Amino acid sequence: MKRGCDKKGLRSETVLVLQGGGSLGAYECGVYRTLAKHNIKFDIIAGTSIGAVNASIITSTQDDNNSAEILEHFWLTLAENILPPILMSFFTNRTRAALASIYGTIYGNSKAFMPRWFMPNTPDYLSPYNWTYLYDSTPLKNTLKQYVDFTKLKTKSNDSSNNDNNNNDFKPRLILTSTDIQRGEPVIFDSNNMDIDVDHVIACTGYPFYGISWTKKDGRYLWDGSLLSNTPVLEVINASPRSGKKFYIVDIFPRVQEHLPKNMSNVWHRARDIMYIDKVDNNVKLLNVVTEHHLNLLKELYEIVSSSKLDEKNKVRFDKIQSECNRVANEHHTILNKVTRIQRKETEHFIFEDADFSVATIKKLIRQGEQDAENAIREKRSA
Repeated sequence: MKRGCDKKGLRSETVLVLQGGGSLGAYECGVYRTLAKHNIKFDIIAGTSIGAVNASIITSTQDDNNSAEILEHFWLTLAENILPPILMSFFTNRTRAALASIYGTIYGNSKAFMPRWFMPNTPDYLSPYNWTYLYDSTPLKNTLKQYVDFTKLKTKSNDSSNNDNNNNDFKPRLILTSTDIQRGEPVIFDSNNMDIDVDHVIACTGYPFYGISWTKKDGRYLWDGSLLSNTPVLEVINASPRSGKKFYIVDIFPRVQEHLPKNMSNVWHRARDIMYIDKVDNNVKLLNVVTEHHLNLLKELYEIVSSSKLDEKNKVRFDKIQSECNRVANEHHTILNKVTRIQRKETEHFIFEDADFSVATIKKLIRQGEQDAENAIREKRSA
């Protein structure tokens, strides 16, 4: 079977979708390690927030033999030892997460974000009530430049019209999402239409609730894409509607929590999870209903016209309707061929777990992602 085609020879794209979630993005790293181990290659890689960071690294390195190792090295670079490991081993996971998030809040992360109170040369330094952000993303920008080869994200490398699917020069398509602050609408960066650079990626990561700065790019002021959609599946479908899709979706935030929250911290944690869980199912059901209705109308019109006697003028109209009916059917009848979800589970709940960059937690998340991905693949194959 050709890469990019299903068993019937119809064009099909394998898609990896990565959510936002701060330090929980290390879980996505573990998932990708397993997918790479199974030699699963992606035609499209989409992400928002920290998922945009992971997606950019994967897209620029997917055809390298050490792609997964590069992504893991990035995460171990972000990881920090706030105390000697021997001391950290005495703390529970919850206590370690609390200490690490407090440390990050005060001191930031030297490879990802810098607190403004350590930046005395910034404007309004002595007027904190005028600040619009608490953390500067320049360190993350500098780190990304070490791990992403942006020359591989240029449009000429991703022009599908010039690349055969068997061509070794084929590059995956990168789709990133951000939010226009002033218009309140999504802004999509697509490597098929533009040369994606480091500022595009950083523009997808400005999470205002944690005080991370916005980015001005192409005349627009941009925040984190997760504010509008934390699982950019529909963005992928809209960008590439003609092909069937095999989705691998990494769901960072647990969908199910059996017991009710016990305090306000638990309440906020659970509400955060629900806000950012994968909401793709309902959106796709609605999309399929609209598409099916459209097709039924076209087919009905086709039957009416075909049952009547046609003069030369109406024959031309009939041929046009027939062509349009076939076009819509070909473009939309197989939007989703298969969806594999890798869903992170929790045994402990802590609202600032996504700000825990301690070495122990990052390594634990990577291992968890690897195992969950392995289980998801095994379940799909046995189904």
